[in-house]
Amino acid sequence: MAKKPAKPNPLLPNPPLRRWTRPLQNFLEIESASGVVLLVCTVIALVLANSSMAEAFHNFWHTYVGVQIGDPEKNGFKLGGDLGHFFINDVLMTIFFFVVGLEIKREVVAGELRDPKKAALPVAAAIGGMLVPAGIYAGLITLLAHEDPASMRGWGVPMATDIAFVVGVMALLGSRIPFGLKIMLLSLAIADDIGAVIVIAVFYSGGLEWSMIGLATLGFGVTYGLNRAGVRSVPVYVVVGAFIWLAVYKSGIHPTIAGVLLGLLTPASAWIGDKTLLDVFQDAIKQVPGEGPERYDTLKAVEFTAREGVSPLERLEVGLHPWVGFLIMPLFALSNAGVHVEVSELTSPVAIAVAMGLFLGKPIGVLLFSYLAVRAGLARLPNSVNWAAVAGGGCLAGIGFTMSLFVAGLAFKDHPLLLTEGKIGTLTGSVLSAIVGIVVLLLVLPKKSKD
Repeated sequence: MAKKPAKPNPLLPNPPLRRWTRPLQNFLEIESASGVVLLVCTVIALVLANSSMAEAFHNFWHTYVGVQIGDPEKNGFKLGGDLGHFFINDVLMTIFFFVVGLEIKREVVAGELRDPKKAALPVAAAIGGMLVPAGIYAGLITLLAHEDPASMRGWGVPMATDIAFVVGVMALLGSRIPFGLKIMLLSLAIADDIGAVIVIAVFYSGGLEWSMIGLATLGFGVTYGLNRAGVRSVPVYVVVGAFIWLAVYKSGIHPTIAGVLLGLLTPASAWIGDKTLLDVFQDAIKQVPGEGPERYDTLKAVEFTAREGVSPLERLEVGLHPWVGFLIMPLFALSNAGVHVEVSELTSPVAIAVAMGLFLGKPIGVLLFSYLAVRAGLARLPNSVNWAAVAGGGCLAGIGFTMSLFVAGLAFKDHPLLLTEGKIGTLTGSVLSAIVGIVVLLLVLPKKSKD
């Protein structure tokens, strides 16, 4: 009679491979499921915005929310704005960007972006996937809108890739997607996020208040000092982070940039190593059966050691990612994707330029720059991935959605009509990219054997 495989010993540290792949596995599971929720919320928002409830739906997101202490006209404090624009886009999306910062750091420290040779292909693809869509947008606006300055501000809208939707589409295709293509697209999306953050910080921030920038810099310095000193109290970091957010918000730089930088400052290594973790657990086994203060001290030591045996980066990403994927991003979709669609707006210069930037610019840029990187000897294609698969992946990269809608809100914040057209273009280009990407990959990727 064959022996049953031995169960893994919970007291033994995770093998290195498991430690490295666990965050990626959790990431894929949450992103694929949250992509479905995001799609459902997008459809709900579009239906409500084009129904008899459109006015009530629109007014709801313009409800004022804020905090006021004393009389603002007499040295009091007031902070607030619309529910949709201020609370979701400025406050909650800072948490989204904080998780983006964590994802970027994970990829740079332990992912595909750590090795320059492995990073070369997705980075080159991401650069092409940003430059070509921006160029197509600018060219079409020049041709159709005669270089209208307000319309030209939207060149950054078609540069982004939505990770959640891309992962969701890959989940639909199942095992037909080669692992190398999955990793390439994820790394491309992360590199794309880096580019989007730079674009937001440099081109879509207002007039700068240098005194506030100085206070924010001081806050980042305090955060770094707390990390180096080994402070592990979450409330302390929340207070310092809130101070930094407020300083950045008042500085003229979009406050979501504070979230990204705080994510990048998060330590990526555990404070307590595997050897210490194992020693503490083994001592606990001997002492826990006892009574009295010794037992209590041992249990507290085990609790502390277990917590600090995981890096703050992984602990925060695992803890926050579900909230971002299943609450913050769906709320963002409900408040930003609800646009009233008019046929005339579908053919407006901004809508066409954004849609074509995503639908045509992304696959062209990804494929062209990937090819140039391989030809130059800087990169090589992943195993089981050919150029047809890269083209299909480039189409999926045209699903811009979350980040594209966010950039559109910044680019056209003073032009409501252009903002609506930008959102329509984003939705149109993303839908076309998803459909064509799925069809191309189904045609070019072989079916997996059932054996």
